[in-house]
Amino acid sequence: MNRTPRRILAASSVFVATALIATGCSGSSGGGDAAASDTIVVSTFPFGVEEFQKAVIDPFTAKTGIKVEVETGSNADRLSQLQLAAGDPGIDVMLISDTFAASGQEKDLFQSFDESNVPNLANIADFAVEEGFDGPAYSYQLNGTIYNTGEVTAAQAADWSLYADPALSGRLAFPDISVTAGQLAVSGVADTFGSGPFDIDTAYSTIGGWAPGILQFYSSSTEVTNLLTQGEIVAADALSGFATTLIASGEPVAWTAPTEGRYMATNRAMIPAGAPNVEGAYAFVDYLLSTEAQSQSAKIVGDLPVALDAEIPAEITAVVGDIAADPVAAGYSTLDPAEILPNRGQWVERFAREVTSR
Repeated sequence: MNRTPRRILAASSVFVATALIATGCSGSSGGGDAAASDTIVVSTFPFGVEEFQKAVIDPFTAKTGIKVEVETGSNADRLSQLQLAAGDPGIDVMLISDTFAASGQEKDLFQSFDESNVPNLANIADFAVEEGFDGPAYSYQLNGTIYNTGEVTAAQAADWSLYADPALSGRLAFPDISVTAGQLAVSGVADTFGSGPFDIDTAYSTIGGWAPGILQFYSSSTEVTNLLTQGEIVAADALSGFATTLIASGEPVAWTAPTEGRYMATNRAMIPAGAPNVEGAYAFVDYLLSTEAQSQSAKIVGDLPVALDAEIPAEITAVVGDIAADPVAAGYSTLDPAEILPNRGQWVERFAREVTSR
């Protein structure tokens, strides 16, 4: 697929994890330029590292000869460190969720690039190169409901009124707004019951009304999956990736998209301003977006791919079905970080006061 070269402008959130590759002998004679040319530093999430190394990093090194050193940490910590570095980041690529990517852009922490630098930008979905971000999405996460198939039907799970059902009171979970699924869920409720995805007053009034029947407002994937497998809850608003391992292991679990209010988050590949090995960064991002890497990442890591020709494994289609082929056509959209960033702190504070304290 050929496209006119375009500037990539990064934005919104989510992540894949990476791995540590032995740096080997970088050569002490001859200086840093030679060493830098065959080594890059990638900053990423602190989970799924071994899987990401097998799916992406090892094949990238084998194909290009470029070694990869990895630094991991939370989105917030890594972005703070990048800001403190003041233009000398020591990092060539940062894999980071969209909201944090957008926050970094406001501080001029990232640099833009286009298809002349990264040709595979021409071969990924349009939503992955949306205006507003300095770097492309390389994976995405769908919000919906994960549920026990013996206790809840697919039709029930797809309807937001599930969380108001008195018959399920005390057996449901919902994400705190501080996590990725939380903002997507809040915006889904706001869009369904109010005037749009940022009608926070309506969203909080609605979710606050559900709160007495919510067993837990969770802040990690481990919490919600444990509650579900231990039988303490029968359903929870959650990202589709939460269900992949459970379904593959034979648990009586399924995931479904909501009939209304469908939102997704993206994970972004960003190149920091002042990156020491920009050419190596271009090569890594280009490979990350390739059909080969996207297919392997989907298979091994479980990431939803953005490459148009990527192979989507049965483990993913077992969870999300045809949505993975084209989430936008299936009614999913991303959230504008320009609306979220100025209000984030206030929304988090209000969620604690108006929702979880009830």
